Amino acid sequence: MKIALAQINSTVGDILGNGQKIRNHIHQAKKNKVDIIAFPELSLTGYPPEDLLFKSHFVEENIKVLNQIVPYCAGIAVIIGFVDLQGHDIYNSAAVIYDKKIQLIYHKWHLPNYGVFDEKRYFQQGQSAPVFVLKGVPIGVNICEDIWHQGNPVSAQTREGGAKIIINISASPYRIGIGKNREKMLSARAKENKVAIVYVNTVGGQDELLFDGRSLIFSETGKLLARAKSFKEEIVIADLPSVTPPVTEKRLSQSEEIYRALSLGVFDYVHKNKFKKTVIAISGGIDSALTAVIAVDALCKENVIGVFMPSRYTSRESHEAAEQLAKNLGIRLITLSIEPPLCAYFDLLSDLFGAHSSDTTEENIQSRIRGNLMMALSNKFGWLVLTTGNKSEMSVGYATLYGDMAGGFAVIKDIWKTSVYQLTRYRNRQGHVIPVRILTRPPTAELRPNQKDCDSLPPYKLLDKILASYVEKDLSFDEIVAMGFDSKTVAKVIALVDNSEFKRRQAPLGVKITDRGLGRDRRMPITNRY
Repeated sequence: MKIALAQINSTVGDILGNGQKIRNHIHQAKKNKVDIIAFPELSLTGYPPEDLLFKSHFVEENIKVLNQIVPYCAGIAVIIGFVDLQGHDIYNSAAVIYDKKIQLIYHKWHLPNYGVFDEKRYFQQGQSAPVFVLKGVPIGVNICEDIWHQGNPVSAQTREGGAKIIINISASPYRIGIGKNREKMLSARAKENKVAIVYVNTVGGQDELLFDGRSLIFSETGKLLARAKSFKEEIVIADLPSVTPPVTEKRLSQSEEIYRALSLGVFDYVHKNKFKKTVIAISGGIDSALTAVIAVDALCKENVIGVFMPSRYTSRESHEAAEQLAKNLGIRLITLSIEPPLCAYFDLLSDLFGAHSSDTTEENIQSRIRGNLMMALSNKFGWLVLTTGNKSEMSVGYATLYGDMAGGFAVIKDIWKTSVYQLTRYRNRQGHVIPVRILTRPPTAELRPNQKDCDSLPPYKLLDKILASYVEKDLSFDEIVAMGFDSKTVAKVIALVDNSEFKRRQAPLGVKITDRGLGRDRRMPITNRY
């Protein structure tokens, strides 16, 4: 049996466009004499459609387009993820079509309702585990979370239904390490059920979620037979039960994996939201440098504009670093001094501030002037502002609301500061574009004379370990101190995190790559005395 795994990049809400993409892949599969082609979970609507599902006309249109695809399914079996409507209930579903007819519809059993998932808000749970027969081979179809659970529906399809092949259509978001975990799970599921498993995953960015593809085929003994490309659309065609030779993409290093994830996340957010160009505040520091390089790699240099906004505290080193980075990347660099508006602010507020000494208020004014200028450029020219804050800064609130946090998309929002350095070194190994001085100079916001990040925060190597324990693992103060960290430092970091929730709630979304991002993964109350 020749099977095709159509690892496509659907766009949420573009039902007509997604339907056309599905038809194009069916046509390609037919030319290759494929017996069955499988598309990802909710490939017709895009995943996740969220509250679009409350619009009855949205659900009706997805069914209408599905029915328009049916006549194209002559001489080939097609599995499409869509939203089924039964009475007043909707289901996350897979349609199995062949001989120009929908032969059966499978409803997802296990509806995830944790982390970024909210499926019980919308869908009803499936109850049956049907099997269909193609060329004399019983085949079971299920959806994403269904295969992560031991037992039903997989066991029902194999032991009761006699399935020899299980096809799982999925929309499994990327996070660091998920590739190995998926392969381990699917191998175990194949062995315990003595069934070949075909797993087709969606690919592409959807708001903060990023789907990595990497569709897979396992033999009934749990042997990996095929692995599709990471972070790219692809159609993998393989003969079952054996795939000779194995069709497998090499494993990526962690840095390459993360870098490609961020690049795809930026590309899809920009293009799916119909922006043409992006703009980045280039400071001469490492965060803005990494953000700019990712943007150029994803979007091409013509679509990235840098803005350097010096003040009285900006060093010559920062100016030279920003210019060298822009030159290396081949991007346009606009220089706008913030001294005139800064002086105007100070003059305007001098009577009100009176004898009060300077503090973070004056520092934040500088950042907010820069944010104002960036948004003015965005408004005037339609450029999307890419912000440059990392996860360490966002966690402890070392960022200015309506200042450097102002923008449309936060590229490295889920990247610890220590990981920023790792990714920068990785990218320079591929081709040296980030000046060495940016990598080696101490991090600084340059909002006051001789300012360094370490004046306000613990060293990032220490800070990131504490933050990972508190933000990602939810460990308590006592548990973190028991790991060997200084109690005063831990108390300070926890207080900074807890007191900055109001900032994070107003921050732009960004690419999620960890198990616990600062967006939908972590929903702490702002008004909170715990």
